[in-house]
Amino acid sequence: MKIHVCVKHVPDSAATITVMAGGRIDENITFLLNPYDENAVEEAVRIRERLPDTEIVALTVGGEDAACTLRSALAMGADRGILVAGDVFDSRRTARYLAAAIRRDGLPDLVLTGKLSIDAVGCQTMFRLGALLDMPVVNAATALTLEGRRVVAECEAAGGGRLVMETGLPCVAGAAKGLNAPRYPTFPDIVKARKKPVETIAAGELAIDAPAGGVEVLALEPAVQQRRGEVLEGSAREAVKALVQRLREVERVI
Repeated sequence: MKIHVCVKHVPDSAATITVMAGGRIDENITFLLNPYDENAVEEAVRIRERLPDTEIVALTVGGEDAACTLRSALAMGADRGILVAGDVFDSRRTARYLAAAIRRDGLPDLVLTGKLSIDAVGCQTMFRLGALLDMPVVNAATALTLEGRRVVAECEAAGGGRLVMETGLPCVAGAAKGLNAPRYPTFPDIVKARKKPVETIAAGELAIDAPAGGVEVLALEPAVQQRRGEVLEGSAREAVKALVQRLREVERVI
């Protein structure tokens, strides 16, 4: 079996993001492997533990620094990596470049991704990728069962529900946090990852059809939290009653 795992190079959610001129952010912060993509890599490794002949290929689209994210995936157990080097694109172009790189490498039996990226939260790339590769898509998977050429996926649904979906291979599956618990690479794993092959392909080398539309970032502004203090007068009982009323009728959080 051959598995392609699509991963993304994202800013650490704990980092302080500084907006720079030209609609960009200060990239002198910590970047890492998108957390949901960690679950995708882990699931690929678990499949290989059951099917030892499986090859795992990690792919990403981004700048030179994105190679570090590929190395993280390799340390977790991927066999080799492919970096499509170019500016960060919207989901339409990203999916086209990923699909072109996958075709160039040879179509797999399974494509795994995270259910979303923590920076853009678009939840579109895996569906666009499935459409381009003519593969069915299941997203937000909390369980994946492979039975021959059949996949049964249990997926998150709105309102805390669950959907059970069945499809054949090849397919695209987006991993949710509940799918597994990603392993932490050991120091020997990290050292071995440095020796695993990473192929770099310039985005211009991949012939893609230009999408009819796209997303253009016009400006970035830091989120501003508007807070104010208010003192509730009266006895403790009266203050608590007023607080509960405020939370229920004004803030609508209870």
